[in-house]
Amino acid sequence: MTPAQLRAMKELLPRYELDQAQQRDPLAAFARRAPLHLEIGIGNGDNVVQAAKMAPAINFLGCEVHRPGLGHVLQRLHDEELSNLRIVQADAIDLLRRLPPHSLDRIAMFFPDPWPKKRHHKRRLLQLPFLRHLARASKPNACFLFASDNEDYANSALEAIEAAPEWLNLAGLGRWAPRPDLRVVTRFEARALAAGSEVFEIAAAPKLTCHQPVSKI
Repeated sequence: MTPAQLRAMKELLPRYELDQAQQRDPLAAFARRAPLHLEIGIGNGDNVVQAAKMAPAINFLGCEVHRPGLGHVLQRLHDEELSNLRIVQADAIDLLRRLPPHSLDRIAMFFPDPWPKKRHHKRRLLQLPFLRHLARASKPNACFLFASDNEDYANSALEAIEAAPEWLNLAGLGRWAPRPDLRVVTRFEARALAAGSEVFEIAAAPKLTCHQPVSKI
């Protein structure tokens, strides 16, 4: 970690972090009732910070365990004076267990670690146990968005979502979704596109609900 990142973790994390107790009632931490969006694996925060700036009426949670990335995000939060974004330093499944049932309006997981070696595939987050925890924390009309430039991981994610009894692929069985709003082209994605990679998008929603058209996501 750089000295600036270390300083941000020491001085700013207490101000912007949602601790374990607050994770059980996140709206109280924001001191207002508003839609709650969760981004899992925010990295350096390029997307979640921009999304919070574009949608001040929405409460955002950014979940990350990589401390250098968190230090960078915290400094940006301070510089941008954003009050609608809080940081969660926790494993994503632990966070989903602590959140109140049916509390999330939208969940995003963009370009997670694909763990490309076959022996490491079990470490991929998007699998059936994760989807069960995600369904419990999601509102009936919530939307889950996933993006990856790793075709193998994207295909396995699509298979898991379509096999999960709690989730429906909004684009249709076996189909990829269009690019959603509130997602910027991060430096990571720009490098992938410049290298000729394709980005695979998934949009899913809890089953047995009235779904918005995929074009509106």
